[in-house]
Amino acid sequence: MEPPAYLVLLYYLYVDIEEPEDYRDQQKALCDELDLRGRIIVAREGINGTVSGERNSCETYIQAMHADPRTAAMTFKIDEVEDHVFPKLSVKARAEIVTLGLQADDFSPTETTGRHLSPGEWKAAMDDPDAVILDARNDYEFDLGHFKNAIRPDIGNFKELPTWINDHRSELEGKKILTYCTGGIRCEKFSGYLVREGFRDVSQLLGGIVEYGKDEEVRGENYDGECYVFDQRIGVPINHVNATIVSSCRHCGQKSSRYINCAYPPCNAQHFCCVACEETSQRYCGEACRVSADQAESKADTKSGDPG
Repeated sequence: MEPPAYLVLLYYLYVDIEEPEDYRDQQKALCDELDLRGRIIVAREGINGTVSGERNSCETYIQAMHADPRTAAMTFKIDEVEDHVFPKLSVKARAEIVTLGLQADDFSPTETTGRHLSPGEWKAAMDDPDAVILDARNDYEFDLGHFKNAIRPDIGNFKELPTWINDHRSELEGKKILTYCTGGIRCEKFSGYLVREGFRDVSQLLGGIVEYGKDEEVRGENYDGECYVFDQRIGVPINHVNATIVSSCRHCGQKSSRYINCAYPPCNAQHFCCVACEETSQRYCGEACRVSADQAESKADTKSGDPG
């Protein structure tokens, strides 16, 4: 049986990029040549990307990155897929490759970051009664899947985490903090922030949730639900030992990991919806959006009516 023809690459590296705009243009030219699609962010502090493409093209891209002294140490997390999972390519130069919103207090994880734990070390550390497992992702990512007993910060954006930490500092002081994210990049910055804030025992999951699921020893054990990814797949399986579904259809309450967007454009909220309820709900996240959509349609029909 032939392996899937396409790959998805997930990668990042904190490394000095002297001319981010020039490097952005080089990345775009390379990806265009290879017909890669996805999102890449470059900054003076490094590169953060995820792309999809044909297997040979992705392998050529990996070779090109490893041939560049700046990115020779790059680690790639690789998934096999049947087709592109991104509609287009976006390559941007920004001030940061992930935005924690520290502004003048910003720093590089090459200077300060938490201790890295391998998947096996992470699995053992989660059993420590003094450990606090802190999810560094957004709330909607957590809701699709998370590690058992993890704390869900009520945030919709990564840069809200410092405020959340300030509000919950007393609950974390003196604890062994274990923090994780999708592929590891957010925790490089976030764990360093915790260390700089005076927390003494801070560890992060090396390679993030994705690597934890690929590790042949742990095989994603004790990760509940799926891992949210920012492409057309939305969720990917992680746990190959004791998998569960943690999310439920908003309409009927049945277990479901299907995220869809509300059909009312001003809302567009992601919500869980099973296959059966997708038709009956017409993809609206609730009755209020259905009513608002009907009212908007009625107004549009009135304005477009023939003059009397």
